[in-house]
Amino acid sequence: MSCYVCRNNDQFDQLPPRERIAADTYWRVAHAFNSTLPGWLVLVPRRHVTTVAGLTDDEAATLGTWQVRLSRALHEATGCVKTYVIQFAEQEGFGHVHFHVVPRMADIPDDLRGPKVFGYLARPPASGIDERQRDDLAAALQARLGQARP
Repeated sequence: MSCYVCRNNDQFDQLPPRERIAADTYWRVAHAFNSTLPGWLVLVPRRHVTTVAGLTDDEAATLGTWQVRLSRALHEATGCVKTYVIQFAEQEGFGHVHFHVVPRMADIPDDLRGPKVFGYLARPPASGIDERQRDDLAAALQARLGQARP
């Protein structure tokens, strides 16, 4: 299978902190690997599913709780004024359902607000957040979520 999310889910215990910020039976939380915005999280199902309608009732029952918990943790850790929650799962190799939970900072420029926030993913890789920064933020979020290890 050529699914990026499933490959990471299959090696869960070997993932670095940034790829397993939190998890339960149904969901795993990771920091986006290609973001220039600290705290850009991705909430992914732990099994392969390509549509929201394909989620089980148990997965769906915890989805909203995760989105709210992550939003609260991001507010505490980053000082964001709100979060954006986005789901498309359209990019080649990333058809696995996933939800972006993105901190919306008070000083975000107008040209990166709302749907334009994806501009934080389209910037050159060298301008991204390095692994150590993502791991440090993962630890801060884990402390706020009350789980250092799922």
